[in-house]
Amino acid sequence: MKHNQATKVYDLKKEQRRAAAVMVTPLLITLVLLFLLPVVLVLIMSFTNWSMTTTSRAYVGFRNFLFVLNDGRFWKAFGNTLFYTGIKLVVDTGLALFIAILLDRKIRFRRFFRIAHFAPVVVPITASSLIWLWFYDPGIGPLNQLLNLLGLPSLQWLYSEKTALLSVILFSVWKGLGYNVILFLAGLQSIPESYLEAARIDGANERQVFRKVKLPLLAPVTSFIVMMGIINCFKVFTEVDVMTPNHGPLESTLLLVTYIYDQSFTRGKMGRGAAAAIVLFLVIFAFTMLQRILGRKEVSFE
Repeated sequence: MKHNQATKVYDLKKEQRRAAAVMVTPLLITLVLLFLLPVVLVLIMSFTNWSMTTTSRAYVGFRNFLFVLNDGRFWKAFGNTLFYTGIKLVVDTGLALFIAILLDRKIRFRRFFRIAHFAPVVVPITASSLIWLWFYDPGIGPLNQLLNLLGLPSLQWLYSEKTALLSVILFSVWKGLGYNVILFLAGLQSIPESYLEAARIDGANERQVFRKVKLPLLAPVTSFIVMMGIINCFKVFTEVDVMTPNHGPLESTLLLVTYIYDQSFTRGKMGRGAAAAIVLFLVIFAFTMLQRILGRKEVSFE
């Protein structure tokens, strides 16, 4: 009797493993085809003189990496990307937190304001970029008309090396602000009311409640927003390519991903583009690890 029960349990577990294997197989195939193989191919390409203009695939060692690291355009793209990331992260995170605090209060039309702030996120980025191209038009754009109405001089926006990248940053902040607002708002509303009441009973005013209670408890949300912001800023491409297809005046909007695209598809040097992509991955990985280490120190108040 016990032998029959053990056999049935064994057969049941065997069937469960078989069913699990059948259900997991499509996922594994997808991961191999869409992630593992492309990564392996990029690694192989980075060590060859792979080009779209020739059929030769000779091994060149680290020559592509040396070219990238000694290329002035790469370092210009790296500097522009750092500038883009720093400005966008500070403005986006600070503004999203400020708006989330306002929306967390009981105000009229609160639901409408929440939807209005999130609406740009769901608009296709190509379509919204084309719309903002019209906004930035120096002659007929609404932004210059608004500046003139306020008695301020017109700007060249995307057509000047001094303002092109800032114009792209302004658009990017508008496009992704609603997502961070929702995350901060969810974090604020998940704070137990008992914590806030205890602080108020101890004599803390609203500013102290926010600084001593809410802000520390928002540390995990802030860490996630900053980490995702770093990743997204370093791989930004679509809005830059649509709004400044030639990298802007004097390549003022040349970023790392547009540099990779330029090397790979415009110049046809796939090996150099692959090497630049690996360098970009290492840079993102380093910044992400640094942010995680700093984030752990920030939440050490527990």
